[in-house]
Amino acid sequence: MDIGALRAETPGCEQVTHLNNAGAALPARPVIDAVAGHLELESLIGGYEAAERAAPAVERFYDAVAGLIGADRDEIAYVENATRAWDMAFYSVPFERGDRILTTTSEYPSNTIPYQQLAERRGVRVDVVPDDADGQLSLDVLKAELAKGDVRLVSINHVPTYNGLINPAAEIGRLCRAANVLYLLDACQSVGQLRVDVAEIGCDMLSGTGRKFLRGPRGTGFLYVRRPILDTLEPPFLDLHAASWTASGTYEIRDDARRFENWERYVAGQIALGVAADQAAGLGLDAIEERVTALAARLRDALSERPGVTVLDRGRRRSAIVTFTVDGHDATALKMSLREQGINVSVTQGGQMRYDAAAVPAAVRASVHYYNTEEELARLVAAVPAPA
Repeated sequence: MDIGALRAETPGCEQVTHLNNAGAALPARPVIDAVAGHLELESLIGGYEAAERAAPAVERFYDAVAGLIGADRDEIAYVENATRAWDMAFYSVPFERGDRILTTTSEYPSNTIPYQQLAERRGVRVDVVPDDADGQLSLDVLKAELAKGDVRLVSINHVPTYNGLINPAAEIGRLCRAANVLYLLDACQSVGQLRVDVAEIGCDMLSGTGRKFLRGPRGTGFLYVRRPILDTLEPPFLDLHAASWTASGTYEIRDDARRFENWERYVAGQIALGVAADQAAGLGLDAIEERVTALAARLRDALSERPGVTVLDRGRRRSAIVTFTVDGHDATALKMSLREQGINVSVTQGGQMRYDAAAVPAAVRASVHYYNTEEELARLVAAVPAPA
């Protein structure tokens, strides 16, 4: 991996030390050109006409994303963001009163709110699987909960947004398959930084985003749905793209994952997300994972040596996300101070993680990517203030 060349094709690297890749990574020049080029085409010949001319690039998206995660192209849908992709999958599950949803303590608030909505609307029950000694989802407890029965869905995140760990997604998949239970994996923080193979993981549905570690445009995402279960899931809403009006009073839903799409979409973004997926595949997800996890480990070690700094990350495997606090310093104020010095980080709000009793109220989140350098990590560490 030629880091110099990768940084040269990333204009933002000349402007800022960007350690907020779990929020939105810096796009590379091919992605920027794909968006700008299609928008320019739309301005010259019209939006519908541009989409028709760019049809091969639009279709390339399905092959690119499918190849990236080990799926087939007819199992991929283009969706406007990861949250909506997850929603389309979740709300298509035929829940009945008394069904149980199993999730993890580190689940995203955007997912836990729909759990609560269905608990009120349909009488389902949400059970949170506790952490094991390493801080990740306990496989022993999950197995025991599955054995109790009435579980309609296991729904977890692959990489939490705030504590550095990587959940044991493949082991969870084996337990779900053995229990014949649907498995929905939110991979918005893992696709692009880790090797993600849906066959190896064993998930039935997987949602992802473009803007984070895939380095695609904002306002883009995708949904994977395993072919054998497609016909068991009816999307929560349909349009003339997802279904056909076959006769008065009847309709027929598409037989592929595009039943979860809608006709109107951000065409430039779809093209560019395919470009981003091809770029990640070309670099190699194993190589990307090796670099980002090594950079994150180096950053954790360096931060741990600073007086007053507490690194909060846990888990047997750890991701590119590094979270920490500094004694006597407000996390948001520290983020803004670092930004004034040209260093981008984010803040995690632990108060939103209501399933996790171990979450702190707020922490600084620094998330690395392969284009970051050791010098940039040192710059962040040097800018961390002494305890107040």
